[in-house]
Amino acid sequence: MDPIYVTGHRNPDTDSIVAAMAYAALRNACGNREYEAACLGHVSDETQIVLNRFGFQPPKRISNMFTQVQDLDFDTPPVLSAAVTEDRAWKLLQEQKNISALPVANEDGTLYGMLSREDVASYNMELVSSGFLEAVPLFNVLSVLEGKLLNEAGESTDTISGDVTIALPQSRENLLFNSANSVVLCGHQPDMIRRALEMNVNCLVLCQAELDEELRSFPTATCIISTPFDAYRAARLIFQSTPVGRICRTKDLVCFHLQDRVDDVKEQVLKYREHCYPILDENEQVVGVLTRYHLLRPRRKRVVLVDHNEASQSVPGLEEAEILEIIDHHRLADIQTTNPIYVRNEPVGSTNTIIASMFQDRGLMPSEKMAGMMAAAILSDTVMFKSPTCTQRDIRTAERMARIANVSLDELGKEIFSASVGNKTAQELLTTDYKEFHIAGHDLAVAQITCVDSRSMLERKAEFLQIMRANAQKEGFDLVILMLTDVLLEGTQIVYVGSDDTIQQAFGVTPKENTVFLPHVMSRKKQVIPMLSALWG
Repeated sequence: MDPIYVTGHRNPDTDSIVAAMAYAALRNACGNREYEAACLGHVSDETQIVLNRFGFQPPKRISNMFTQVQDLDFDTPPVLSAAVTEDRAWKLLQEQKNISALPVANEDGTLYGMLSREDVASYNMELVSSGFLEAVPLFNVLSVLEGKLLNEAGESTDTISGDVTIALPQSRENLLFNSANSVVLCGHQPDMIRRALEMNVNCLVLCQAELDEELRSFPTATCIISTPFDAYRAARLIFQSTPVGRICRTKDLVCFHLQDRVDDVKEQVLKYREHCYPILDENEQVVGVLTRYHLLRPRRKRVVLVDHNEASQSVPGLEEAEILEIIDHHRLADIQTTNPIYVRNEPVGSTNTIIASMFQDRGLMPSEKMAGMMAAAILSDTVMFKSPTCTQRDIRTAERMARIANVSLDELGKEIFSASVGNKTAQELLTTDYKEFHIAGHDLAVAQITCVDSRSMLERKAEFLQIMRANAQKEGFDLVILMLTDVLLEGTQIVYVGSDDTIQQAFGVTPKENTVFLPHVMSRKKQVIPMLSALWG
C-alpha cells in the first residue's frame, strides 16, 4: 500500500519534525500502518540533539509531491532476455492480452528493445519468402522442437543455419535438397536420411521417426535431432527458435523513468503516440510498461500536513497531492483541497501539544522515548515557555510528557539550546528556520535563529545582509527579516532588507542600519507576522 506522508514545513524546526514523527506513530499504533513521517529539508543541529537524546533517526526526506510515473498503476509484464525464443515470447504475448509489447532486457536488466505482436508477424512473413534459418543457437532449436540430440556431431554443434527443407520423395534429382547448407526435415525415409548424412547437411530433423542403428553411427558432420512433431509443424516451429533480440525494435525507443512527472509524460505520449512505453528505475533497469490508459486516473500521493497550512511553506507539488488532514497552530492561510478534510488548528505554542491531546483522545499513551521528544519539541517552540505563544496547556503537556519520559525540563531545555551555531555558514543559519509569506499582495520571508548570545550573531550582520539582499532580488520579496531571538535577553534583534518605514510603522521603533531590537518579542507567528498583517491590511 502506498504510504501516507506526514510532513511539516520546509526548513523544519524541532516541533515540525517531532510532530510528524509523533502523529505517524499515533496513527500506526491505532492500526493505520501506512503512515510515514517525512521532512522537507535539512535537520537542524538542535533537532539532531533531540533525536540523538531519545534514540531516533531523522524521518525520510522527500523533495516533492508531484504525481510521478511510480504513482501510476502501470503494467509489469515479464521482462525477456534477448536470447529468449520467439516461440516463448509469443506465448507470453498471448497470455498478456492487455499488453501490446514486451520489454526485452540485457543481462544487467537494462533496456535492450521492445517486442510487439507486429514485430513477430512481420518477421514471420519475411521468413515465408526466404525460408532461411540463420545461426540460431542449438538450445533454442531443441527447446521449440522439444527435441533431443541423436549423435556425437550434435554435441559439438552450437548454432544451426541453412535453408529449411522438408524432404519429400522426388523422381527428379534437381528437386531434392542439394546443398550442405541446409536444415532437412524428414520422417521415416532411410534414403533421404542417408543422402543428408552423406552430404553433411548442417542439421537433420527426424519428425516422428526413429533412426536406424546403422545410420546413427554413420560418419558425418550433420547434427541429428529428433522431434515428436510432424514435418509441417516442425518447419513452422523451427523458425520460432530465433532469439527475440533479432526481432524486437531497438532504435528510437521512447522510455520513461519512475521519477518522471506525469504531466511531462503526457506531453511525450501525445507527441510520439506509441502503443506502449518501457519504464525504467534509477538504475536504468526495466520495471514495467506504460500505455495511454494508465494516464487517465493516476493515483495521487497522500499527505498529512503538520505545523503549517501555507502553500509556500509546504512541499513542492502539493497541488497534485491529496491532502488528508491538517494539524497546526498557525494562522489559517491559502491551502485549498478538493474534498472536505479533517483540520485541527488550536491556539497553542506547539503542534506537539495538539498531538499529545490526540493521543489522549484515542486512549493511547506515547512511548517513553516519544514522550521525551514531544516534551523537547514543546520547549523548543515555546522557547522554554518564554514565547508569548506559550499557554498553560503547553506547560502542562510538556510536564506530563517529561514525567512519562522521566526527564527534567530544565536540563532538557539547556541541552536543546546548547546547539552550536558558531561553525555554521551564514547561508546555513538563515535557512535553518526560514519561512515565506504572502500577505495582502506583499511577499516576504522571515528567518529565525534562537540563541543565547545574539550580540555575537550580530557581528555577522554583513554576511546575513548580503545573502538576504540576494534572496530578495531573486524571489522578488518586498521584505526579508532575520530574527535573532535571544533566550537570555527575552527579546529579538531584527535584521532586515526592505523599507525602513515598514519596520518603523509595524513595530513602532526607529531602525538603524537595517537593525532594531524588539524587547519581549520571541514569536514570529504571534508578534511579527500579525504586526505586518495589520500594517498591510
